[in-house]
Amino acid sequence: MFLNIEREKIQLGHRYIAGLDEAGSGPLAGPCVAAAVIIPQELWDQPEIMEAWDDSKKISPKKRQKLYEEITSQTIWAVASSTAAEIDRLNIRQAVYLAMERAVNNLAIKPDLLLVDAWHLDFWQGEQMAIVSGDARVKSIAAASILAKVHRDNLMVELDQEYPDYGFARHKGYPTKAHYQAIFEHGICPQHRQKFLRTLNKHRNDR
Repeated sequence: MFLNIEREKIQLGHRYIAGLDEAGSGPLAGPCVAAAVIIPQELWDQPEIMEAWDDSKKISPKKRQKLYEEITSQTIWAVASSTAAEIDRLNIRQAVYLAMERAVNNLAIKPDLLLVDAWHLDFWQGEQMAIVSGDARVKSIAAASILAKVHRDNLMVELDQEYPDYGFARHKGYPTKAHYQAIFEHGICPQHRQKFLRTLNKHRNDR
């Protein structure tokens, strides 16, 4: 069930409320992508427009792409990423923070409140709320989850053309059997998160 956090905060005087979410924390390859979405106040008078905006994990790829186009045409939004190399250098949590910071900084309007899916962002000095399962409970976070997921999937399709041996277009860098087999046959490429792979190998060897 979606909450009315944005409506409540608007009534308290907030004008630009940005929902944030990320996609790509778990894969073995590719970037982590964050999105920030500010829903214009006039859309809250037309809730039927946002009815289908939901947690990206609940939506088919085809519908996500359609919603991506809908959201980007009607909201203030930005996407940003952290690279596989940055994930290796910083660790995944700090890389998520970096992608979210970049997304917020890329917004055309500075938010006066951040609603974040479960994360607390140390870089943000203004007001923020970390909401557990926010992508299934808050519309702006749900919209951000859709943008982040679609943008990252599209990036992985592009990387598949650059590194055709790995099947990135199919598994999007996640740890599937086919992906492991490709790594076994071809080794790693610059898009692989080497620390992730070393950790997995260590766990396997410790068994």
